[in-house]
Amino acid sequence: MPEATPEFKQRLREAFDEIEAGQTFTYRRTFTEGDVALFCGVTGDYNPYHQDETFSRESWYGRRTIPGLLTASMMTHIGGMLGFLATEMSFEYVAPVFVGDTITCTVTILEKDESRRRMEGGADFVNQEGKQVLRARFSGFPGQVRLAQ
Repeated sequence: MPEATPEFKQRLREAFDEIEAGQTFTYRRTFTEGDVALFCGVTGDYNPYHQDETFSRESWYGRRTIPGLLTASMMTHIGGMLGFLATEMSFEYVAPVFVGDTITCTVTILEKDESRRRMEGGADFVNQEGKQVLRARFSGFPGQVRLAQ
């Protein structure tokens, strides 16, 4: 792999220095039928819990659910605005998300490792009723912060 340019390395240092442990970033969206159709089409996730109304109605959820990784992908919006390159991610799905639900994802920077120039963070996802639906952890490094502070 080729070496990064000095300018790029400087940009990474600046992005790392710009973010502090304890800092939070929030993103909210309402999931639609179109979101599910696009996500399932792109990923090939044709799970009956997401696609089959009859199957889902008979399940303990009583209706179709949003794919878990579609909900989890809200973190990538925040990560994209930070130019964050994740090296690890883990998710714990706590409750189902349905079409029409409005989910708020709050990312918190938990630790900064100065020697490795890496960060660890967590994310909480809650629905419009304030019920937690997903928890996540991640690590990696920012590359170009493009969020207003």
